[in-house]
Amino acid sequence: MKTRSIVAAANIGFMFLVLLGIKAEAAELKVLSAIGMQSVLEDLGPKFERVTGHKLSLSFDTAGAAVKRAQGGEASDVVIATRQGIDGLVKNGKAAADSVTLASAGISVAVRKGTPKPDISSPDALKRTLLAAKSISYVNPASGGASGIHFAKVLDRLGIANQMKSKTVFPNPQTPAEIGALVANGEAEIGVHIIVELISVAGIDIVGPLPGDLQNTIVFAAAVMASSKDAEASRTLVNFLRTPEAVAVIKAKGMEPATR
Repeated sequence: MKTRSIVAAANIGFMFLVLLGIKAEAAELKVLSAIGMQSVLEDLGPKFERVTGHKLSLSFDTAGAAVKRAQGGEASDVVIATRQGIDGLVKNGKAAADSVTLASAGISVAVRKGTPKPDISSPDALKRTLLAAKSISYVNPASGGASGIHFAKVLDRLGIANQMKSKTVFPNPQTPAEIGALVANGEAEIGVHIIVELISVAGIDIVGPLPGDLQNTIVFAAAVMASSKDAEASRTLVNFLRTPEAVAVIKAKGMEPATR
């Protein structure tokens, strides 16, 4: 049985190599990614390495900060960020034009596990819930996090931005995605963040997505950098992130895989 499994894995790896036209030489690829795709890459990265022989050096930051680093000339082979950010890199000649959309995810509200789920069924209901909460947490917009930038606009739109300032608990700047942890340990009564960064956090319950047109779907894309030392191997990684195996992982993380 074990031998069959090994043979099957080898066959799958061989088919992938043939389909993508991978070079025999192994490469070490530097990947700079938005934190929103971190759990996906940490799952798929080792599988990619086993199948291709290439090695990945992963670095994560908020989407805005990742794009800023790439625009500033930081050496990377592949950058994964928001669609808008990737388009900016392409426009400025920093990335190849054949960028690929990978996945999208909405923004959700979470509370500590076992506590009553508040009403967020409409913009007015969300407004009442936020005003009644003792504390909330979302990514500091100043860090460049896409979900935080959007939610700050939501608070402005609801007309409660000033009221929420004194009860907002921002995560550590070094770990801007840990909204779920703040909710789980009771530091924040309500957390608002991209679903992929909440779904796997123990000790919290997902209440649901932001209601109606307050929602924002964050689209992630990948691009091979113009300065990549191995563009062929870099494209192999980007293509791998669109395979059925990658799609399954993306769905398991609460995201929607790209359809084209």
